[in-house]
Amino acid sequence: MINTVLAALRCPVCGEQLAQPTAGSLRCPRGHSYDIAKQGYAHLGAGRRLPTGDTADMVTARSAFLDAGHYEGVRAKLAQLIPRDSGLIADAGAGTGYYLAGALDAAPEAAGLALDVSKPALRRAARAHPRAEAILADVWAGLPLRDGCLDVLLNVFAPRNGAEYARVLRPGGRLVVVTPLPEHLTQLRQRYGLLDVDPGKAERLAATLREFVPKSAEELRWDMRLTASEVRVLVGMGPNAFHTDPPETGGLTEVTAAVRVAAYARPPA
Repeated sequence: MINTVLAALRCPVCGEQLAQPTAGSLRCPRGHSYDIAKQGYAHLGAGRRLPTGDTADMVTARSAFLDAGHYEGVRAKLAQLIPRDSGLIADAGAGTGYYLAGALDAAPEAAGLALDVSKPALRRAARAHPRAEAILADVWAGLPLRDGCLDVLLNVFAPRNGAEYARVLRPGGRLVVVTPLPEHLTQLRQRYGLLDVDPGKAERLAATLREFVPKSAEELRWDMRLTASEVRVLVGMGPNAFHTDPPETGGLTEVTAAVRVAAYARPPA
């Protein structure tokens, strides 16, 4: 495990520093031990029952869609917001590690940490970049990270715990958040009855991140021409997979993508 990442980890039970006494586990001075899976991620979930993460089918769908380049513009914009001298970059709700890998390419000396509750996603995230590690952790239960250990935290289409993010980011550290705009995937939502974007999302986001100072925000919009199989993949890679049977379509479908990419700063202590 990359030393920069290991030094940032704390025991989710007692809060003590974690060490790696063997190749197969992480352990704290009080004897709490956590397995490192053979696929390369460490299991630091503790306490309450973990939420349901993305299934193996959802992760496979997401990986195929992202690898096709449909959201490459989002990854490129994120990379532009990463300070080149960053030391440790984490992605909360990292999925397959696609966006974290782009951020690490923009910061050549940084180490990366993918955080997610989905084991199938973490298996991929652990291999997403040579300087990335992967940890199973629940953002709502508290991240297994030391106070002020992060230079940058990414949050892309994922749940947000503003107070916890403020705790783990250093003073002056950067939070980058990607959220869908109301017209995101509007054609698919209208045609197949997919979940709508909450009209009060912007207000809820501001309330959740009230401990941060907004620095910049940009709206990205682009059109995608998707095959029938890509439409099925797009539906299957997100929360609609739990609510909707993938549609049967033919030919190409024009789909609008629209997201907001916002950067925030952790105020000085």
